[in-house]
Amino acid sequence: MRTPTRRTFLAASALTLSAAAYSRAGDQPNERLRVAVMGGRVRGKFHLKAFPKVTGVEVTHLIEPDANLVPEAFGELAKSQKAEAKHEADIRKVLAEKDVDALVVAAPDHWHALATVWACQAGKHVYCEKPVSHNLVEGRRMVQAARKHQRVVQVGTQRQSAAHVLAAREFIQSGKLGKVPFARAWIAGNRPSIGKKKPTDVPKGVDYDLFLGPCPATPFHPNRFHYNWHWWWDLGTGELGNNGIHGLDVARFVLGLDTPTRVSSGGGKFFYDDDQQTPDTQTATFDFPTCSLVWEHRIWAKKDLEGESFGIALHGEHGTLVFDSKGWHVKDGVEASEKAAAGIEAAHIQNFVDAIRTGAKLAADIEEGHKSTLLCHLGNAAFRSGKTLHFDGKSETLAERDAAGYLGREYRKGFELPAV
Repeated sequence: MRTPTRRTFLAASALTLSAAAYSRAGDQPNERLRVAVMGGRVRGKFHLKAFPKVTGVEVTHLIEPDANLVPEAFGELAKSQKAEAKHEADIRKVLAEKDVDALVVAAPDHWHALATVWACQAGKHVYCEKPVSHNLVEGRRMVQAARKHQRVVQVGTQRQSAAHVLAAREFIQSGKLGKVPFARAWIAGNRPSIGKKKPTDVPKGVDYDLFLGPCPATPFHPNRFHYNWHWWWDLGTGELGNNGIHGLDVARFVLGLDTPTRVSSGGGKFFYDDDQQTPDTQTATFDFPTCSLVWEHRIWAKKDLEGESFGIALHGEHGTLVFDSKGWHVKDGVEASEKAAAGIEAAHIQNFVDAIRTGAKLAADIEEGHKSTLLCHLGNAAFRSGKTLHFDGKSETLAERDAAGYLGREYRKGFELPAV
């Protein structure tokens, strides 16, 4: 099957980014691009290795409030870069550095929006990991900041840089699958219980105030710290935001969906008896004008009925297109398939750098990332409120005003999200 050309994809992109809009390294393509990485754990360590592999890119800073993570993180950086980087706990000090051109946000969800808006205000371009934001209001504020300050802001939904995903989009948009009234994405996380723990003293080497950032001040709790912060509403977005964003983003992208009109969700903590607040079992249904899209997660299960721990199924009138670990194929219909593309994360990072240097269009611009992420926020809002929500995509508001509080948050003094 023919893979869409870069020209075809760019023509289909909803947003045009002008090379004239960007400054510093963007005005001088041959100039070295200096990048700071925020976050020293899983995704942060990946980016410390990945960014220096792009020609002309240097990592200058690691922003991490836990000094205990720095040696191992710098060890990962040394695999790709000879030059040493600096460690800083406070992002504000790094954003004040004139020689830093871009910020990579691989911090917990609750920091994504504030870091991105601050970076745009400081004239930095941003590569922000998924989910875009901690809540819906923040996502729109990030879009506004990118536009006002004319910054390149790429979202880490790297499947939009994958050739096989682009091929699936072209296949569906050409009408070969016919109408697609129903789509489904899922994950069976096979993740163990986090157990139950009690608050403790802040570990030595941790700047807990900077870890909390915009969140309310709470005693240090080991199950609210590294990685397990995902399962607390004030810090993370649950499994829907953690992995649901990937499945929902691909489905929305290949089907050409905009925003839903109605959202409902059910589930709960049905399997684990532990500290986490967010549901270990959840379904969320998003009704668009042309189809229904369903997300399902069972973080305690090994595999789904399709035999895959993660997947997407698009049910059309001429067959069902299924994304799995091998790529995608059509079942019970026309014969078509595509193997999974290799090196998609490297391609996604290269696209970000190219957008800064040459004005190339982003594969996953902040506006598109926000539209995919808001599905996660609406699904969680429906779950937490126990209501079916009716969403106005133009104003990004809910008809159910008593559920609107789930779309934003209050901020701690000194870490308020700026108005744009």
